[in-house]
Amino acid sequence: MLTTSASQLLFGRLFKFYNVKWTFLTSVVIFEVGSAICGAAPTSPLFIFGRAIAGFGSAGIFSGAMMIMIPMIPLPKRPMFQSMFGMVFGISSVMGPLIGGAFTSTLTWRWCFYINLPIGGFTLIFMVFFWNPPTRKTEPAPVIDHIKRLDPLGTFFFIPAVVCLLLALQWGGATYAWANWRVILLFVLFGVLSLAFAAVQILMPETASIPPRIIKQRTVLFAVWFTFFIAGSMLMLVYYLPLWFQTVERVSALNSGIYTLPLVLSLVASSLINGVATAKIGYYVPSMLLCPSIMAIGEGLLSTLTRGAPQSHWVGYQFLSGFGLGMGMQTGSLAVQTVLPMADVSMGIACIFFAQQLGGAIFTTVGQTILSNLLVSRLAGVPGIDPAQIVESGATELASIVPPEDLDIVLDAYNYTLTKIFLAAMGLAFAALLSAMAMEWKSIKKAGKILNWQ
Repeated sequence: MLTTSASQLLFGRLFKFYNVKWTFLTSVVIFEVGSAICGAAPTSPLFIFGRAIAGFGSAGIFSGAMMIMIPMIPLPKRPMFQSMFGMVFGISSVMGPLIGGAFTSTLTWRWCFYINLPIGGFTLIFMVFFWNPPTRKTEPAPVIDHIKRLDPLGTFFFIPAVVCLLLALQWGGATYAWANWRVILLFVLFGVLSLAFAAVQILMPETASIPPRIIKQRTVLFAVWFTFFIAGSMLMLVYYLPLWFQTVERVSALNSGIYTLPLVLSLVASSLINGVATAKIGYYVPSMLLCPSIMAIGEGLLSTLTRGAPQSHWVGYQFLSGFGLGMGMQTGSLAVQTVLPMADVSMGIACIFFAQQLGGAIFTTVGQTILSNLLVSRLAGVPGIDPAQIVESGATELASIVPPEDLDIVLDAYNYTLTKIFLAAMGLAFAALLSAMAMEWKSIKKAGKILNWQ
């Protein structure tokens, strides 16, 4: 997530100025190289390096997939196709851990990365030989001008700013105390680098990754915030609901994935419904209002789960959460396409995907902080239990490190902690609702545009 978030805006510039097909294919190749390194890595440092490479490539894949669709589909017809993007993203977010768990338990964890190679290879072959989009005319220019187009100074400040923020959130409360000088220094560096990045964007608007004219646009600004909060709410649910099943309900990692299928199925259904409905009425704001409203209800109900909760409860609560999520997961990018001029669409979409990645990265880390801190505080006074050891061991080792007579206490503490994470996810859904209320009501039918690269 770190390199994906940090490089998203760079790809917004690349897709603005250069050939979409070859930029996208290059992103796929980079992702494949990173996946191959991860799968074959004999050491942790090399594995981390592979993850960084794959994350960089995935940033281009996210934006590129949308930029491929835009020239081919008129705006009034895009909601249906974008709902499919949202559906696939949501399904992969939920099913990915399930498939990864199956590979790990039956073959080897390395296949979690090797599986990307044939899929990416098929994509490359198909797009090289069968996809021939209109060629964008790029005027000849000196190399230095090409470099300037990519906002090198802004990127110089932006990437380390994102790294400092995510590293501070990752270390704080886990590796180091929040008051530790390392964590404080990272937050200070994040603030300084962010201010420097903002200054570059304001003082050099012609080459800015986020030109002020884009982010000042009301719909773009609140679409970014909407996406940021929805992504955070979604990933807190996706990461910690399976953990609730594994710890509180004592099921295997594989079964915990199966038990989250209601979330997937309702997401698929509502994504399709939303695509059809938005194309019909021509306005995206209704789905942006419904999405967090329904999500908040579902996540609020999930926060009431207890040990031994009836199946009908956790199935129904997941259905509500997934249905709400599918209603508005992709509406932010649709809003950006509606209000921005064609020349700025790629950068607007990059902002949306950046918000999506950053929101997920930040709030999954926040969830881990809630888990660690609350679990330690709930178990601090229990004789014979080391709360730090329980936090570090994870769900799969509970039975081996906790005495049988104390297991109920630990499971109750896990239930309390995880349901508070669901409550935090509900708070993010409400924040997304406030962002949706600030959106402009623009019709995709009246703005019906099709992008022409020539």
